[in-house]
Amino acid sequence: MTGGPETSTDGTRGAATQRGQAKELRRLALLSAAAGLFAQNGFSRVSLEDLGAAAGVSGPAVYRHFPGKQAVLGELLLSVSRDLLDGGLRVVSESDDPRSALKGLIQFQVDFALSNPDVIRVQDRDFGSLSDADQAEVRSLQRSYVETWVDVLARIHTDVDVPGLRVRAHAAFGLINSTPHSVRHHGRRIAVKSARPILEQMALAALTSA
Repeated sequence: MTGGPETSTDGTRGAATQRGQAKELRRLALLSAAAGLFAQNGFSRVSLEDLGAAAGVSGPAVYRHFPGKQAVLGELLLSVSRDLLDGGLRVVSESDDPRSALKGLIQFQVDFALSNPDVIRVQDRDFGSLSDADQAEVRSLQRSYVETWVDVLARIHTDVDVPGLRVRAHAAFGLINSTPHSVRHHGRRIAVKSARPILEQMALAALTSA
């Protein structure tokens, strides 16, 4: 007697889960498309119709996932900032000592930079197009990420003040994040393979020098 309703309930739950997964996949596809289009054309020159077409949906369908184009940009940069902070904290928590933590952070940042050149370009060029609230949250997340590096560097350079450590961290980001822009134009696969160890070695040398 109870088998029918239970089966129906389970089937409904399974269908809802599948719909939720499909919706999340479309949302991620829109964010991926946005990163490429914003990087190539600039935020102001990309329409919702462009985003939808690149993600395989109609322009109006974008509103099922985001209230507008600015919200797409906000989620793109906020999600990346959260991932960086979470990943950096995880690297440090899993490291045995400051030097291994620093190596892990460098490898993590290099992986991010080589995998997300479009997002880095969008961050550099279109940050000002975020809403005030999203700008404040992105800045807060990024400051926390920088401080994760500073805390590790402080355990290596015990005689350097915090502002000096921040300069080192930002200099390392500049070195690592700028390279994907150049390797992209010179045969991405080959360049990335050769760029990774060079970036890691140069960043480590710069951050550990006296």
